[in-house]
Amino acid sequence: MAKAKVKAKTARKAASRRKVAPSRTSAARKSAKPGKKAAKPAAARRAKPAASARSRAKPPARTKRRAPQTFTFSHLSDGSFESGLRRYAQYRDLGFAAATDGLAQAHVIRFVPPCRPEEVSKLHIHDVEFQMVYVLNGWIKSEFEGHGAVKMEKGSSWIQPPKIKHKVLDYSDDCEVLEIILPAQFETIELE
Repeated sequence: MAKAKVKAKTARKAASRRKVAPSRTSAARKSAKPGKKAAKPAAARRAKPAASARSRAKPPARTKRRAPQTFTFSHLSDGSFESGLRRYAQYRDLGFAAATDGLAQAHVIRFVPPCRPEEVSKLHIHDVEFQMVYVLNGWIKSEFEGHGAVKMEKGSSWIQPPKIKHKVLDYSDDCEVLEIILPAQFETIELE
């Protein structure tokens, strides 16, 4: 038994010099109580990964430092609808982009009647982190990758996962939606 203890002690010393966890000897396994793991030697608990492993690790993602968010408000009577991303829609900016230093964008989209499927039905994606749409008035019918055609009416809402392929199929003459997007600046890529 004394020889087994000497061998285990020698193995632990050698392992601590190499900075790797020692393997448990058969004597150490036999002396451990059933159902319990033997504690690792202190040198093994302090061991750090080799330098080459540390250099391969990815650094944590850095987020853009933004200015503090500011209070903002928007009244219907204050805002005007202007042209924007789509030719068949007009947008009323709600001031989120400026108030959040580009973190988010919110606008009311008023679709221009009548709907012309040849113009609106173009498959595309948005390179965004988050996109939520709420129907304020009328209805809109869109097609989403993996979900088919969906008609959303006043009071309906949906979240579009980032880069989901979709296209507008039709909308009512009085269609208006609220759209909230993160980040405020994003790319739209037409696929057709």
